[in-house]
Amino acid sequence: MAGREEKGKSANRVLRISQLDALELNKALEQLVWSQFTQCFHGFKPGLLARFEPEVKACLWLFLWRFTVYSRNATVGQSVLNIQYKNDFSSSPRYQPPSKNQKLWYAMCTIGGRWLEERCYDLFRNRHLASFGKVKQCMNFVVGLIKLGELINFLIFLQKGKFATLTERLLGIRSVFCKPQNMREVGFEYMNRELLWHGFAEFLIFLLPLINIQKLKAKLSSWCIPLTGTVSDSALASSGKECALCGEWPTMPHTIGCDHVFCYYCVKSSFLFDMYFTCPKCGIEVHSVQPLKSGIEMSEVNAL
Repeated sequence: MAGREEKGKSANRVLRISQLDALELNKALEQLVWSQFTQCFHGFKPGLLARFEPEVKACLWLFLWRFTVYSRNATVGQSVLNIQYKNDFSSSPRYQPPSKNQKLWYAMCTIGGRWLEERCYDLFRNRHLASFGKVKQCMNFVVGLIKLGELINFLIFLQKGKFATLTERLLGIRSVFCKPQNMREVGFEYMNRELLWHGFAEFLIFLLPLINIQKLKAKLSSWCIPLTGTVSDSALASSGKECALCGEWPTMPHTIGCDHVFCYYCVKSSFLFDMYFTCPKCGIEVHSVQPLKSGIEMSEVNAL
């Protein structure tokens, strides 16, 4: 029985990453609301909201708090992630929402604290009196203590997984799932298939540039067609109607030691690209690129 209760508690425990994601979603929503609100005053005098910016922001955040934490026991980011606040001071095993006092203190700590920090910064920035200097030092000391407390709370949160912010720990409200979470069963068949095809595609991309297609074709054709070792003038004349590479009439005809004729630029560029270049027709390797023998006249080729 105890093991079942521990399993249920671990299943309903909110992950640390989910709580941090909720905080980031809240910040993104506040930036979005503020940008949309300032767009409404785009056509007015510049700097119209600068004087009362802390108060305007506090009113907007208070409006959001009224329809999120106060009415639904969850911020916008928590609602997206199926999370809500629970009264951790309650000893009841059932879900107990935060009390009204906890919600009001939450608004004072989050909204009022940010408003006080921004307003005090604007106030002390333009005052250089000695009395204000002492108050400013006291405020900086208090803010430093709060930041240190937030750092310590965050380190404890990373270890325990409860109370992502200092305000939640002081007020005794923690994040829980709105509905019981079932254990997820993840199937990795699709992921394995995608990884397999991705690896195969990467292998082909690496391998294909290393394969000489022309040489492979010549090798396959050499297995089917017997090679002729002697080169005759009549054979050169019969095969001199077209280049063995481009298939056009040979320009500056050259031979590589076989019965076929090539354009000079075709065979020279292929030979420079691949030092083991072979004839695509018969597969003979290049020994030397030589011009067509002078005894074979192009008139003889034309006559054939």
